[in-house]
Amino acid sequence: MQYVNHFQSPAGGILLAADEIGLTGLWFEGQKYFAANLDPEHGEKSIPVFEQTKQWLTVYFSGQEPDFMPSIHMLGTPFQREVWEILRRIPYGKTATYGEIAKKIAQQKGLLRMSAQAVGNAVGHNPISILVPCHRVVGTNGSLTGYAGGIDRKAWLLALEKADMQPNCI
Repeated sequence: MQYVNHFQSPAGGILLAADEIGLTGLWFEGQKYFAANLDPEHGEKSIPVFEQTKQWLTVYFSGQEPDFMPSIHMLGTPFQREVWEILRRIPYGKTATYGEIAKKIAQQKGLLRMSAQAVGNAVGHNPISILVPCHRVVGTNGSLTGYAGGIDRKAWLLALEKADMQPNCI
């Protein structure tokens, strides 16, 4: 069973979702793919992972890097989960490109190359915004491209982190 809860952030309202394993969703209200993996039958409830996530978000939105991570339960295809694991390794205040992530996956799979477009699709479907930092993925030249929460919000999050817009951190 999944549960939901809400958090009001400086960047807008957020819907949180979790199951007995951990956080399964964190979406900005109105974003693309909003609540895409949320069970039709879910209930509103305050559970420990929501309190931990709200603490994490409070630290994050104060402009600091949280030093803890709530339990996460990523729901997606094996390829999506592979991409999302790489996203989790992008350090606070740093950026990576879709191409860099594609190269990393190709290396892990022993392939000559991987489609950056396929990586972009998986990044775009990341169900746990901010904690799984898809906002830190930029275009080849450091340009702000694609973000399910909107480009303005992506720019805001990167500015909050004082992000180095020169990719190449993974």
